[in-house]
Amino acid sequence: MSATGSRYTVAYSIPSVETYRRLRLAAGLSAKTVAAAERGLPNTLFGVQILCGDEPVGMGRVIGDGGTFYQVVDIAVLPEHQGRGVGKRIMEEIAGYIAREVPESGYVSLLADGEAYRLYQHFGFALTAPASVGMALLKGAGTRS
Repeated sequence: MSATGSRYTVAYSIPSVETYRRLRLAAGLSAKTVAAAERGLPNTLFGVQILCGDEPVGMGRVIGDGGTFYQVVDIAVLPEHQGRGVGKRIMEEIAGYIAREVPESGYVSLLADGEAYRLYQHFGFALTAPASVGMALLKGAGTRS
């Protein structure tokens, strides 16, 4: 994995429920129940994990209908591996998937927490306000995606 050095490798796979929940919490994203993760993860269009040895230390997914709408979700990197290019590598892999698989009229969106929008801008994502504003309906506890 050239962007982050030889200690990291890329796995094109969906994380296990346990890994998914652990990475989300450690990276500061909202908790997801086991039931929600078990239902949602198999519907992933594209999944990527970054491993340090055998340990998953970062992940990202693309979800959607596979034709018209796609959403980049679950970009999560363990705090001790942040600042080492892991998030950038996740987005490079996702950008490659988007370039290969999303049709010309496909709409790809994401929600950026805090300053994360700066990373996503490097991959062609642009702020949509004021033309459109992101909205969410949060079921249960939690305030972040």
